[in-house]
Amino acid sequence: MRIPATLEAELESVASDAGCELAAAMFSGNVLKVVLDHEDGVTLEHCEAVSRELSAILDAEDFGRDRYVLEVTSPGLDRELYKPRDYERFVGSPVKVTFWNDSRKATKTGTLDSFTPDDTSRSDREGGTATFSWDDGDEPLTLSLDSIKTCRLIPQI
Repeated sequence: MRIPATLEAELESVASDAGCELAAAMFSGNVLKVVLDHEDGVTLEHCEAVSRELSAILDAEDFGRDRYVLEVTSPGLDRELYKPRDYERFVGSPVKVTFWNDSRKATKTGTLDSFTPDDTSRSDREGGTATFSWDDGDEPLTLSLDSIKTCRLIPQI
């Protein structure tokens, strides 16, 4: 379920007030998941502050028709790339990509070689093309962000 733009703007404001960036927000089933990002890593204190503030806002706006769970979290080591700015930030990183190719879904691992935003770049999944080189030796492939189902970083430990 898509979150209304006005609520997403409030989520971004609350995240910013806590010194974080809103990486993503999604409502599925009865869970409102809010993913925060911070250049030095998201702390428990960040999550607690955002959760407290959002709970008050959501209660005042009478969010959700039924009971719901508010989950405030960090992107994690295997973070998903959600927005064009995520692709820009993680150029050169190893990734696992699930995408639509010739009307079928494919999943491959490789490296995010480059990202090119387009002129209509928005904060959702649209807004540019990413080029990947593959671990299996297949030819590099350039994909539009709207053809990518998920793109996750592969943790390097």
